[in-house]
Formats: sequence, C-alpha cells, structure tokens
Amino acid sequence: MTPITRIGIIGAGNVAARHASVLSGFPDVTIAGVADTDPGRAEALASRYGAPAHRSHTALLDAGGLDAVYVCVPPFAHGAPELDALAAGLPLFVEKPLSLDLATAEKICAEIARRGLVSAVGHHWRYLDTLRRAAALLDGRPVRLALGHWLDKVPPVPWWLRREMSGGQVLEQAVHVLDLARVLVGEVVMVHAVPAANTVDGEIDRATAAVLRFADGAAGLLAASSLAAHRHRVGLEVHTDGLALDLSETRLVVNGDTVIEDPGHAKTLVDREFVNAVQGRPADVRVPYEEALRTHRLALAVARSAAEGGPVTTHE
Repeated sequence: MTPITRIGIIGAGNVAARHASVLSGFPDVTIAGVADTDPGRAEALASRYGAPAHRSHTALLDAGGLDAVYVCVPPFAHGAPELDALAAGLPLFVEKPLSLDLATAEKICAEIARRGLVSAVGHHWRYLDTLRRAAALLDGRPVRLALGHWLDKVPPVPWWLRREMSGGQVLEQAVHVLDLARVLVGEVVMVHAVPAANTVDGEIDRATAAVLRFADGAAGLLAASSLAAHRHRVGLEVHTDGLALDLSETRLVVNGDTVIEDPGHAKTLVDREFVNAVQGRPADVRVPYEEALRTHRLALAVARSAAEGGPVTTHE
C-alpha cells in the first residue's frame, strides 16, 4: 500500500488553491493543514479538503505530522516560512518569486543545501510539452534573437501595485519568460532596462522595456506592462537561421503558421514530480530552488537596471 504524503500549505490565495486542487487529486497525498494570516481565507481553503486551518505558518508547523510544505505567499512574505519549515526538516515547494531581494533567497538556498532537503519552485512552464518540442526544433542551432513579452492587466490583489510588496511586474510575472529564455537561449550576461515614467508615487513601473545580451551572443528584448484591460500577450519568441518559434503557456507556433497546442499537463506535473521526490521515488524536479535562484538573480538585475537607469552586468 502506497503511504500517504501529508502536505501543509502556507498561504491561501489563488495559487495555493490551484496547488491544493491538484494535490488533492493524487491518491497518495492529503492536505494536512492550511495557514494564512487571514483566518477566513485559511478556513475557506482548508474546509474544502477537511483540513485544519491555522492563523500562522508557525501554528501549522507546530501542529506537526507534515511530510512537506508548500509556500504560496506574496513576494514580501517570503523568508520566515521557508526557514522555519527547513528548520523542521521539511521538503519545500516554493511559489515564485522567491523573495523581494537576493539575500533572503540566497539564505534559503544555502539552508536547503546544508540540510540536503528536497526542493522545487513553481516554474511550471518548464513542464510544457511545447517547450520540449521547441528545444528539439532548435536542436543545437544558436538562437540569434529572443523577444519576451508579458503584456497584461493588473492582477486583482491589493498588494500587487505596491513596489515594496510585489517587487514589480518583472519579478512577479515576467520572471516566467526570463526562465524560458534561460532554457532556450542560455544565460544572460547584461541587461539594460528602461521604465515608463510613473504617474503614482510608490507604484511599480507599469511598463518596462529591457535589452538583454546572452552569453552565447544572442540579443534579447523583454517588454512588460500591466496597462491592458485583459491579458494581451505573454510568451517568448526565439529566432535562428530559418526558424522562428513563438512559445506561450498554451501553444507553440512554428514559422508563423504551424500551431502545436500544449496538452495542458504542466501544472499537474510540477506538483506530481515534487511529491515523487518527497516520497523517494524516481522524480523529474526540473527547477529545484538552486536553479530558480539563477532566474531570480536575472529578474532582480532587470529590476535594478530599471531603477538605476543604466546597464547591469549579471554573473553567478
């Protein structure tokens, strides 16, 4: 008989609810508790799965009986939940972005390594079947140009437009596109970002354009905005000799006319492979925390360049 993996969830927002829905569909997983600083929200999510609700992550951890923890909190709330879960010896699944700063993420990464614990980060786009198809079509051909887009609306959460709480759109959303670029094009060695002029003090940049230089010589552009009434365009184009690929979360378009739909399993696979790893089974965890930290550094470099008004050289 397969043992049941008991998972606690810290944070009870929309992303936490998505993970809880997926995890509850696995016959070998149970939601063992939900914690949120909003008791009503914690109770609402926990009650769907017959789990106890807690007012804090420490209360969830103190209740014990967990095999792993999901941390699905806003950017400003990262740090203590991860470090306290690690201190309890628990494997960790963390939703991006990893933190508002680099020091917090690096401290968490070092603690994961020191304890030798399983980790994963929610870059579920790494599990797109269309990403695998795109990599196969490139087949070693060097990418010469990458064009990333995250042109969208403002998400319906009160903290998102506040710079000190979300860190800005590149860190909070376009990090997905930067992660795809690292997979298909390679590491970035220089970024130069230009923000649109702000109209509200303390608000995040509502539009940002960035130039990227990749280590292998490719040129890149990233455009991000939250000005639209609805999601307009999100994804990554890559161009090499005789081949243009346009990848989004739902499809791959080859040379502008061949459309390959993604089967839509990525959000399930990212959770399933983490559970497999927690259980000690063969697992395909594509983005452990250390790998996500590389993308996090890149997103922070873009944000820093936009804030400082000049190019930023990136390095490990």
